[in-house]
Amino acid sequence: MKHINHMKTLFFIAFSMFSVAQLLAQEGSITIEQDPKIDQLLKVYAEVNSKAEYYQIQVGFGSFQKAQNLKTKVDLDFPGWYSKIEFESPTYRVRLGKFKTKLEAERKYLEVRKKYPDAMLLKPESNSR
Repeated sequence: MKHINHMKTLFFIAFSMFSVAQLLAQEGSITIEQDPKIDQLLKVYAEVNSKAEYYQIQVGFGSFQKAQNLKTKVDLDFPGWYSKIEFESPTYRVRLGKFKTKLEAERKYLEVRKKYPDAMLLKPESNSR
């Protein structure tokens, strides 16, 4: 009886190893054919989105060096948020976020003010160019 159980175990191990080897040995390739209209839609979407009006938070301003230093701090404090330096004569301004709704902007603004008390919430017409 022991001999039969031992054989079953060996058979199971051999079968398992053969199955794993078969899985690892299989190769495949996938070809995706994309409709050219998708690229056109993505371009239209990007263009429309770049002209969209949105709320932003101005964190601070000053010389170019001051703005660079501030942007570095902002990027560490709010990772994953959109941020940029904009020049508006005579200073460089550090702006954070692209918020589509006033509610979202106000919530984020309250969060930013905890670290940057002088921050200002900018309405969409302030961002249009």
